[in-house]
Amino acid sequence: MERYLKAIFDLATRVGQAPPTALAGQVGVSTASASAMAKRLEAAGLVRREGSSGLHLTPHGERHAVSVVRRHRLLETFLVRVLDVPWEEVHVEAEGLEHAVSDRLLRRIDEFLGHPARDPHGDPIPPASGQHEESWPGALTAAEVGRPFRVIRVEDRDPAALRYLGELGLVPGAAVVLEERAPFGGPLWVRVDGGGRHAIGPALAERVHGESQ
Repeated sequence: MERYLKAIFDLATRVGQAPPTALAGQVGVSTASASAMAKRLEAAGLVRREGSSGLHLTPHGERHAVSVVRRHRLLETFLVRVLDVPWEEVHVEAEGLEHAVSDRLLRRIDEFLGHPARDPHGDPIPPASGQHEESWPGALTAAEVGRPFRVIRVEDRDPAALRYLGELGLVPGAAVVLEERAPFGGPLWVRVDGGGRHAIGPALAERVHGESQ
């Protein structure tokens, strides 16, 4: 149930809705399985259905979801900083640990790390109080040509894409300049932190989020 709540939270904050088909893809199950779990969550008062937009977390469900998100992102941060797990691998590892770690151990991890505000992908870590506002800044595809763009968050679902973006230096905190946008859906030519010039496709650039400076 925690996996589903976290997936609904992610879809709702990233794309604005969580229909069963998208939820199934996010969790990696069939649509039938996702629909069956959705009924269980609804019966437990954790989600509600709203027409074509799909599932929405109730206040009770959101509290549970934010708790899981906090555990996941703190674990990712711990694995990268302390165990040197590559940022493209850490999402899957944290998924396996987030349901087993105790609140006591999580507090120890948080203290050991110095109460980090963001995980390695730039995702905000909800505070222990549970008061959390999730937001996604604009994608690199919407950046203005010639204007500096600071990377804030990078979507972490595709390990191969993360590995490649890391090699290019397109990581949280990086300063980027979009130098050219090829027409008809062509590549974006970007310069990262004054380094080399790279061409990346729009689909990849959509995974990089930040703000113009």
